[in-house]
Amino acid sequence: MKVSTEWLSDYISLEGVNIEELAEQITRSGIEIDSIENRNQGVTNVVVGFVKSKEKHPDADKLNICLVDAGQEEELQIVCGAKNVAAGQKVPVALVGAKLPGGLEIKKAKLRGVLSQGMICSAKELGMNDKLLPKELQEGILVLPEDAAIGTPIAALLGLDDKVLDFDLTPNRSDCLSMLGAAYEVGAILSRDVKLPQPKLADPGESAKNRIQVKIDAPELCSRYAVRYISGVKIGPSPLWMQNRLMAAGIRPISNIVDITNYVMLEYGQPLHAFDADKIAGSTLGVRQAKAGEKLVTLDGQERELEAGALLIVDGEDRPVALAGVMGGLDTEVTDQTVNIVLESARFAGGSVRKTSRTLGLRSEASQRFEKEVDPAAVIPALNRAAALMAAHAGGHVPQGIVEVVHREPEEKIIALSLAKLNDYLGTSISSLEAKAILTRLRFESAGSEEVIEVRVPTRRGDITRDVDLIEEVARLYGYDNIPTTMIEGVTTIGGYTKPQALRRTLRCLLGHGGWQEVMGYSFIREGVSASFPQLVEGDKEIRLAMPMSEDRSVLRGSLLPGMIDIAVYNRNRKEDNLALFEIGGIFRTSEEKLTQQPSELPVLSLLLTGDRAEKRWNAPAEKVDFFDLKGALESLLEYLGLADRVSYEADRPQGFHPGRSASVFLNGTTGKERIGSLGQLHPELQREMDLDDTYVAELLLEPLYRYAGEAYVYQELPRYPAMQRDIAVVVGSEVEAGALIGVIRETAGELLESVEVFDVFTGAKLGERKKSVALSLVYRHMERTLTDEEVASVHDRVVEGLSQTFAAELRK
Repeated sequence: MKVSTEWLSDYISLEGVNIEELAEQITRSGIEIDSIENRNQGVTNVVVGFVKSKEKHPDADKLNICLVDAGQEEELQIVCGAKNVAAGQKVPVALVGAKLPGGLEIKKAKLRGVLSQGMICSAKELGMNDKLLPKELQEGILVLPEDAAIGTPIAALLGLDDKVLDFDLTPNRSDCLSMLGAAYEVGAILSRDVKLPQPKLADPGESAKNRIQVKIDAPELCSRYAVRYISGVKIGPSPLWMQNRLMAAGIRPISNIVDITNYVMLEYGQPLHAFDADKIAGSTLGVRQAKAGEKLVTLDGQERELEAGALLIVDGEDRPVALAGVMGGLDTEVTDQTVNIVLESARFAGGSVRKTSRTLGLRSEASQRFEKEVDPAAVIPALNRAAALMAAHAGGHVPQGIVEVVHREPEEKIIALSLAKLNDYLGTSISSLEAKAILTRLRFESAGSEEVIEVRVPTRRGDITRDVDLIEEVARLYGYDNIPTTMIEGVTTIGGYTKPQALRRTLRCLLGHGGWQEVMGYSFIREGVSASFPQLVEGDKEIRLAMPMSEDRSVLRGSLLPGMIDIAVYNRNRKEDNLALFEIGGIFRTSEEKLTQQPSELPVLSLLLTGDRAEKRWNAPAEKVDFFDLKGALESLLEYLGLADRVSYEADRPQGFHPGRSASVFLNGTTGKERIGSLGQLHPELQREMDLDDTYVAELLLEPLYRYAGEAYVYQELPRYPAMQRDIAVVVGSEVEAGALIGVIRETAGELLESVEVFDVFTGAKLGERKKSVALSLVYRHMERTLTDEEVASVHDRVVEGLSQTFAAELRK
């Protein structure tokens, strides 16, 4: 919100106030001032002049010789090249010695042999934002109103001596989206009175109800709809002082009627709209919700198709004439031929205006204010103010009375403020008298005892709903710098991470140090993509967004893998082929076809590996990653977390994975065996579709790991006695998994077995059909003595016997 200090001084005295210091005080009181704009960019000695005559330059077709009365002792001869200069105009004249923005100094000069005693200026040469001027004045000199007094300093006439404060408002401070709201704020800071406008309307006797009728068919979305009828208006430019103030606020003047509605909107914060009364069918305006497929051509000339439920203003034939709170319709706009006006002021529901504005991609100054719920009590005062200005500056006649429908009157809130609570919160010793004085500066009525103050909050401050809001108001006006520093009292607790937080940090640290890069994918993905991968929880349904940004972001993700693959493709397209990526994020699940409650979010770890393990060098070829690189990385993580003995892998064919290079991951918990994820190579068809090389992925639920991580940590002394190693090669059926062999070996070997690893797998015709040889290395050790050959042989024989009985395994010869 841009606040003109010249305009602000209409409501509050700024005498003796340094604007820079005021900006600092406002910032310290809770509203940041982004900038202070000085509208005078360096204009001196420029005055209003009258062009008495214009003649062509004898030696230049594009130059004119103008005789100008600038209120000086003699008339000035000025050579001007502007196309729009003409005799009889009032124009800005830079006298000899004048300075203009950019360091330009005006001197006497001869142009093609003709003396020029100054310069007739354009708006841009005066440092004004010419984009806020009518198009005919954006090129050429600035033409001033006919009533501008000759010799008047141009800075005073155009309001260039003004300074504009840019209020950076937080969403809760909608009360300062108006000049009066800013005046209340500044008045509270400076402890000065605020003077409100007092519009006066002549009563011609005729009732407005004879001219226009209104009705509301959507009372839950429009609590009040009021109009005034203004007849006999003459469309023309608004007064220059009004134009200056609108331009200071960043709004382009258009005509007296439109400018007045914008001016009052900025003044009160209450948006208004003016209809051409003669274009309203049936002399009736109504408020209703749109039907699906209805269309309206708005003031910007675009035809817009409306969603069902959008709030509309309609005429007596039920024809849409405006988008309530957003923009008017083209068919009823005010034009140069308009004679009679219906002026609207209403209270529309902020949520409805926000939805319509976002759906149509149509934001306006009006919609911004309705969305933030500005003062509901300003509906009638703003309407009366605008009607009075139209009578004064557009020659209109205002019939008696306001035509309105009211479903709900605004209510002022009464909040009890405990003085003890206020001082406890702030660490101060503010008295009841001091607190009431601060509330009075805010124009809050207060009463009550020394212990509890009853505060009546005006409707303009919709952000104040509880006693803590009042405490904040007292604190900021008391001065944050005046609040003493005190020691913290009460029971303190030592902060720390929860187990899930600590585990996630550990995983990020381990993977990051291991050369993996963390990525963050979108929470929204394409519809149906999650179905290409195995469900981590059975029975999940896709969760569609009510208002998706695009088809590619239309459902909540049920897996991290689609996002990981998209990231891999993005990097591959930019010549980044060797990728080791991980993401720790949430997936969303529900078992409901139609949501009746909020979906749950599950934490998940996802890994992706593709490209080369080692790049090609002069003495070695490149090495491609494979399934066991991914499995090894996963096993290292689980081993660090103390879960290696709880996790097992089983060959599987999960959806979206290679049928022969994938597995499901299981966790053996206290309640039994549960599947926690999958790992393996992407299906070849999916790799071809995405133009990827061999790519390996894994996805694990983290909640089961939260439950058991750290429970299996075992700390042991370093071994003092030697180990004994035995290798064994057994021939088993090709369907037997190495993991199953290792499980039986651990079970039968007992405590003497330190480790067992597979070091070779062999298949061939010599072994027979559907047979394979698995070679394993077993390490035996006793922590308190040296083992004998007989002890190791006995245990080893037990292992061989156990494999034979369980898998019909034979020692390879």
